[in-house]
Amino acid sequence: MYIMIMAKQYSIADARSNLPTIVDLAESGQAIELTRRGKAVAVVISLRELERLRGERTPFAAAYQRFLSTHDLSEVGVDERVFAEARGRSAGRSVSL
Repeated sequence: MYIMIMAKQYSIADARSNLPTIVDLAESGQAIELTRRGKAVAVVISLRELERLRGERTPFAAAYQRFLSTHDLSEVGVDERVFAEARGRSAGRSVSL
């Protein structure tokens, strides 16, 4: 597992002259906080950490189907009738625009 540690903080003015060091720290897994007038405004992280944070997004329906293929709802304490009764199968009401 990749663990990000917030170890360093640089003002934007200091970051200009320390960019190579900041990049090295970010590549090693540290998050570098950049400040303006003492307030945090940005964080520099490695590309690897950014890709981990973005992750592979799965649509809910696909994730739910995958869950159902490996788990029985009764095992997790869900009564399947709840879903069957949750919504009628009618087309619903008409809406005028």
